[in-house]
Amino acid sequence: MHKIAIAALLALTLIVGACGSGSSSTNGNINGNWTAQLTDTHSNPVFALTTTFTQMSGNAVSVTNLTFTTATPCFVSGESGTGSFILSGNFNGNVTGAFQLTITSGNPSGDTLTLQGTAKNNVITGTWTLTGLHSGCSGNGNFTLTRM
Repeated sequence: MHKIAIAALLALTLIVGACGSGSSSTNGNINGNWTAQLTDTHSNPVFALTTTFTQMSGNAVSVTNLTFTTATPCFVSGESGTGSFILSGNFNGNVTGAFQLTITSGNPSGDTLTLQGTAKNNVITGTWTLTGLHSGCSGNGNFTLTRM
């Protein structure tokens, strides 16, 4: 009977210990300051921006401190962003998952920049699309977002 109790206690210890290791979808997040480089389909630089992401409840991402570091008539001031991040793992402290960011222009209004990509090892890569009402405010290409 004593051997059975020790075996059961050892098994319970192993099970509880295993719960704290490995990948977990609640440990990783996208929080931090990020910088983005957007290129056209020929790899020519188009936009650069910096922002801060904060993982909210569920898949929502708060987008703050959004600043375009290249001059553009599409995004002069008052831009706002909404984002989502679907975490698919936390591997050794690095987040991995699907990412989407939508930036809408403030002044002038009517332009929307959408980024869709995948996060891996503190880098997000993917494609972007710009649709707008103003001349020169449309296009598409690739982007790289890097955690600062």
